[in-house]
Amino acid sequence: MTTRCLDITRLVSRIGRGPLTGIDRVERAYLRALLSRDDPLVLLAAVGGRFLMLDRSAGVMLDRRLDAPQDWGPMDLRALIGRESPALRRRAESDLRRAAIDAAGRRGLAALLARHLGGDGRYLNVGHSNLGVPLFDALARLPWIQVTVFIHDTIPLDHPEWQRPGMAAGFARRLGRVGARADLVIYNSAVTRHRAEAQFRRRGRVPPGVVAHLGHDPVPPGDPPALRPGHPYFVTLGTIEPRKNHALLLDAWETLCRDMAPEAVPHLHIVGRRGWANAAVFARLDTAPFMGRQVFEHGAFEDAAVAALLRGARALLFPSRDEGFGLPLVEAAAAGVPAICAPLPAFREVMGGYPLYLDPDDPYLWASCVRTRAADPTTAPGGGAGPVVPSWRQHFGRVLDLT
Repeated sequence: MTTRCLDITRLVSRIGRGPLTGIDRVERAYLRALLSRDDPLVLLAAVGGRFLMLDRSAGVMLDRRLDAPQDWGPMDLRALIGRESPALRRRAESDLRRAAIDAAGRRGLAALLARHLGGDGRYLNVGHSNLGVPLFDALARLPWIQVTVFIHDTIPLDHPEWQRPGMAAGFARRLGRVGARADLVIYNSAVTRHRAEAQFRRRGRVPPGVVAHLGHDPVPPGDPPALRPGHPYFVTLGTIEPRKNHALLLDAWETLCRDMAPEAVPHLHIVGRRGWANAAVFARLDTAPFMGRQVFEHGAFEDAAVAALLRGARALLFPSRDEGFGLPLVEAAAAGVPAICAPLPAFREVMGGYPLYLDPDDPYLWASCVRTRAADPTTAPGGGAGPVVPSWRQHFGRVLDLT
């Protein structure tokens, strides 16, 4: 039988950095889906300048310990010497080195892949990580290996002004390698496919592609943060970076605080770690008089805490300026929570008429809508029929036979 190789480099790199973000969760969903099947499976992780080949049992260990990080073992000598990563990640990498069934450096990567994938193996990368020169040099020597890559968005190229220095150039190089070698590209939306294929076309080759909306499986609610009993509140989810447009929400709450009595202002709960290139927003989060009174910044939450917080919210607020998919909207819809968002093409594709779409440059309109919804929760923001929320089973039913 054909052996699949799932690249888990991104998941490993995220250990010790808090709850998983959107792309991390997609990679974990793929890991779980492949572990549940009987097909031959190996895992590849780029760790500390080496490439580790891992078997199914190591994948089960990784998946379990992502939820039980206290179970990671002691650091090995390599981890003790290298102190640039969080301690938890170095413990995890040590365990993975101990569990590896094979390993190689850059020069031995092609031979490593050939040993474990044979003459008709399949390599799968869904995390935007480990798409560098060493991997593609190796794959160029193994033309019989089918290569599938998941592209989540092209935002670094579409909006370089929102990125860290050098991020757009690095993304362009990775996309160029994917375009030249991939046998299949998976896209989370038709919008992402359209944008990515335009980028591929400029570089000379457009790989075959398939669109499969991301899945969502119910998460049992955990313990939410301390909330004022009975007081209306709203939630926004996502890394605090420029394109997420937290500035609009802060402007909206500034308006609400000016126009309403302090005790009547609905609360806003901001869930997500601080990102980059957003100094003005960070300064407002640190100094605005409504912070800690009407607006609360929580950092990142685990999925169970997010589910609990969403369950009681008057609406999810998502004024993002660009997205390839919009997983928080799916999470809100699955929980039956209304959503108010910007009119992005990807949102309309995935959510249809379920959300209320508002201009992401009009904080007064957002403030007015929030005030109305806080006063009367029976007024559904969108008014459209609830979307059919895809499950991961549906997603994998569409893509796994192709990869």
